[in-house]
Amino acid sequence: MSKKVKGILTGIVLVIISFISLVPFWFMFSMSTYKSESIFQGTPIFPSNYMMENVKTILASNFVGAYGNSLFISLVSMAVSVIICAMVGYGMNVYNFRLKKALNVFIMMTMMVPTQIGIIGYMIEMRNIGLNTTLWPMIFTWFANGFGAYWMISFIQGSLPIELVESARIDGAGEIKIFRSIVLPCIKPGLLTLCLLIFLWSWNNYMIPLVFINKPANYTIPIFIKSLASAYRTDYGAQLAGLTLATIPLLILFIIGSKNFIRGLTAGAVKG
Repeated sequence: MSKKVKGILTGIVLVIISFISLVPFWFMFSMSTYKSESIFQGTPIFPSNYMMENVKTILASNFVGAYGNSLFISLVSMAVSVIICAMVGYGMNVYNFRLKKALNVFIMMTMMVPTQIGIIGYMIEMRNIGLNTTLWPMIFTWFANGFGAYWMISFIQGSLPIELVESARIDGAGEIKIFRSIVLPCIKPGLLTLCLLIFLWSWNNYMIPLVFINKPANYTIPIFIKSLASAYRTDYGAQLAGLTLATIPLLILFIIGSKNFIRGLTAGAVKG
């Protein structure tokens, strides 16, 4: 089989897979243009003209505030978590110290513990320091991220030549300068991949905001969308419109960083 035929078949397969992946997004957008009652009359394939009414409903219910809260939480969580994880990865690969293996095992063990187990203790801790009614509990939970630390340890191990660090030390560079000028550029794909993952997980986080948020001013996007339901009626059209708008930042981030995201995921897959 010639390369041209293989390329055509590969393209057809990718188009089919892309179509299957995009179908749920299309139905979400299509249903967000209907009244709730119309959605249950049949699966709508084509958009209707009720989209603006649904948008008006969510805008009248403090959607902008919830959007801002989610954006603030996700950006701060992403920035601080990625910096901390990058430092952990750098330290675990460059320095030799006692209990290094034990610390590595501990980091892996934290990924085996479900979040639900520690949420009661975390809630008590936040209440004791007076932060249980703020947005910070949703941010602090990402500062010590086991997956992010393990990800950066593995990524730096395969992407950062230790010789560069040793040469910089011989030239008199400090550790902060080495980390900023040498390490970060070498691990850029891994950093961007982790940024996208942390932002996505923080943006979609539902359980921790559900436990800590007790006033509408602190609503995040998932909690806000859930609040559109009352005891007598659930406005599915408005909920789907909110979900459609909430998906936009994730799509923009993935489009901007897709190249580095794929590079970060595949780094180290092929050696030699």
